[in-house]
Formats: sequence, C-alpha cells, structure tokens
Amino acid sequence: MKKLIGFAAASMMAMPALAQDEVTLQLKWVTQAQFAGYYVAADQGFYEAEGLDVTILPGGPDVAPTQVIAGGGADVVVEWMPAALAAREAGLPLVNIAQPFKSSGMMLTCRNDSGVTSTADFPGETLGVWFFGNEYPFLSWMSSLGIPTDGGADGVEVLKQGFNVDPLLQGQAACISTMTYNEYWQVIDAGLSPDDLTVFKYEDQGVATLEDGLYVLEDNLADPAFVDKMERFVRASMQGWKWAEENPEDAAMIVLDNDATGAQTEEHQIRMMGEVAKLTAGSNGALDPADYERTVATLLGGGSDPVISKAPEGAWTHMITDAALN
Repeated sequence: MKKLIGFAAASMMAMPALAQDEVTLQLKWVTQAQFAGYYVAADQGFYEAEGLDVTILPGGPDVAPTQVIAGGGADVVVEWMPAALAAREAGLPLVNIAQPFKSSGMMLTCRNDSGVTSTADFPGETLGVWFFGNEYPFLSWMSSLGIPTDGGADGVEVLKQGFNVDPLLQGQAACISTMTYNEYWQVIDAGLSPDDLTVFKYEDQGVATLEDGLYVLEDNLADPAFVDKMERFVRASMQGWKWAEENPEDAAMIVLDNDATGAQTEEHQIRMMGEVAKLTAGSNGALDPADYERTVATLLGGGSDPVISKAPEGAWTHMITDAALN
C-alpha cells in the first residue's frame, strides 16, 4: 500500500499543471482606476483560481474596442452601451454579458464666468463633447431639450473635445465633457474651485446611459466552451470589483503597478477609485433591464437624428451572470 501511495504521489508531482484558458480583455481607455476590478482580479489571483490566464489590453485615443473585437483582437471588451448598440445596429453583433457599472459618471462641467449656470443658458454657447461613440448621450440630451447642435443663436456649437480639459481652462468652450472620477478633478487641480463651476450630471438630467459594460460577439455565445470561460471571467471580475470597492487605496496601488506608462499618480488614482466605487456600488454584475430600457429610450429620443433607429433585439443576456453569480 505504501508503495502504491508513493507511486501515486510521484505521478501527481510529475504531471504538468493544467493549462489555463486564455482570455483577452480590451479596455475602453488607458490603465486607470476606472478598470480597477480587472487589475485586482488578476493581482489577487481571482482569475487564476478560475483557471484563467487573462490579458488586459489598455485602450487609448486611437483604440476603439468595437473595432478590436471585430478584428478578433479580444474575446471581451469594456464599452459604453450607446456605442455598443450603435455598432450592433451597424452590423457588429455585440451582446452585453455583464454590467459592473450601475451608475453613469458622465457630466458636463461649465465655468460660471461663461454665464452658463442652467440648461437654459446653453443656446449660443460652445460645448465640448467627446466623439468616437461618446457623443451619443450628449446628442440625445440636447434633443430632449430641443436645442440644435449645429450652432446659431438658438443652438449650441459642438467642439470636438480632445482628451484633456484645455478648452475649459483656455476659454474655448463654456462647458466640457468630464467624468466624475477623472476630468472634473483635472479641472480642480488646474486651479478652479467647485464654486467656480456648474456641473450637470447626466444621471440628474434623466438621460444617463449605461457605461463600462462587458460585451462579446453574439456568435461566440453558441460555443459552450466560450460561455463557460466567460462565466468564470465574470465571476472573478466581480470579485475584483467588490474587493476594489472595499479596499480603494490598495486597489489604486494595484492599478499603478500595472501602469506601464508611469503617467498616473497615486493621489489621482486613489481619488478616482473612490469615485468609481460609487458607480459600481449596487451592481452584482447583472444588467438591470430597467437601466437597459432607459438607455434605449434615451438613444431613440434623438429627434431627427437618433443614435439608433429602432429598439435592439438580443443586445443583452443574463445567460452568463445567471450562471456566474447565482
């Protein structure tokens, strides 16, 4: 018996470790606390425990997640729902499989000395707007207000905003697009105080759309092996997000460890993680159908130029989260 046990132990030691399933995740933007949950899941071994080897690809101004997944460069992407639904209507069959972000962090931040302190002050002003799919919530909002976006005394002039806050600081625009966790604080760090600013949160305006969901290609959901892999990926990712919510400073440090550019600072990432935690709070990762319907209604309400022309079908599923989280 001792010989048999010894042989079995020796055989187990000689066996190679089981290969982990590879997953490639494409982020919507650069390495920062906006994506802390994924970096935490990798750092804390949550992916490894699920038998996954996850590669996290940072985004940037020249990276469109929809194009990356369409070209086979990722298994799953982080994307905002307006861009995902617009891409789906255009022929790229993206499906939302999980929604770690419950709330929207998008805002329009205005200088009070520009004269803009209410939505009634928008006509005749220049407003900075991000494009590449990020403009959709803004256009829907302006449509709901009945404000044209092609300039003139009764409309607004849309400035295609770069990924900095210079247009507000230099007086090129009365208002610019900001996120609660990022650009708003860049404005503050540049020397303006909260008292110098009026902030319009999309959530408060009733036109908030879902941000930072996880999307895959629909055809892949017919593959049981892929589905199993995504169930494990979502489960581990949500472990990462909840750990990050509970340990914001440690999560920020993990993000910094993964910032190959060295561009991020400790103060900014800790502050960002605190704000991001407010947006992921209340989500267990499963998409709330009411939030989805609100997003669709906002996108359809684009007047003569809606973001999408009809209500999508099959654009989300609980298949993955039902198995991963229950």
